[in-house]
Amino acid sequence: MTILATLAETFGDIWDTLGFNNDQPGIPEVFFALGLSFGLNLIVGTLYKSTYRGTRYSQDYVHTLVIVGTVTTMLILVVGTHKNAGAIGFGMFAAFAMIRFRRNLGQARDLAFILFSMMTGMVVGARLYPEAFATTIVMVAAIYILSSKEAFAPKQASHQLRIRVNNDIQYDESFSPIFEEFANQTELISVESIQAGMMTELRWGVLLKPDKKVSDFMEKLQVASGNNRVILTSTQRSFDS
Repeated sequence: MTILATLAETFGDIWDTLGFNNDQPGIPEVFFALGLSFGLNLIVGTLYKSTYRGTRYSQDYVHTLVIVGTVTTMLILVVGTHKNAGAIGFGMFAAFAMIRFRRNLGQARDLAFILFSMMTGMVVGARLYPEAFATTIVMVAAIYILSSKEAFAPKQASHQLRIRVNNDIQYDESFSPIFEEFANQTELISVESIQAGMMTELRWGVLLKPDKKVSDFMEKLQVASGNNRVILTSTQRSFDS
């Protein structure tokens, strides 16, 4: 217990010597805050990369996460301690209102990571260093567990089905028995006349039964369509990082 008390006292002395308890942060604290923010946002960027499940991964976007979080720290440090904080804060609001994020977000979680990065930068900028470290680590762990455990993922494989048939085929009667055997749920998305009205292209959303083979499903569809074009596309995107 004495050793812990001594360490705490020594740490407090160093903290005071560097001026971390002053009303306004000094140069040592500014460097410390920027370094901490940069390090925490590197963790956020690494988490984004390791849990990404799409096809549009962008290195530039990850760099943006780190930069935005670190710059936010400096802005909050200035606004929180400067005597003209109100005027600076209004100027920041005007500047952010004119800036648009120049990348179409591929997934809703991309926006969440931007907010995560800015939150980390803001808490560090508010000089709440232990809180910033603790909340970032807890959030990173929670997001990683959700991703690695595939939480809230659908239980069945989800697919989109496209079939071309001749106009003389009654597709409702031809495909309904096959769907009942292989699918838990189907939804007719579109019916389109193609090839100058000589054929019809049908599109379904399909939830396949987990105990059925896709090859058997495709074989029966091929026969029922009159050996015309049949395409089954998975809509569940899962790629190794």
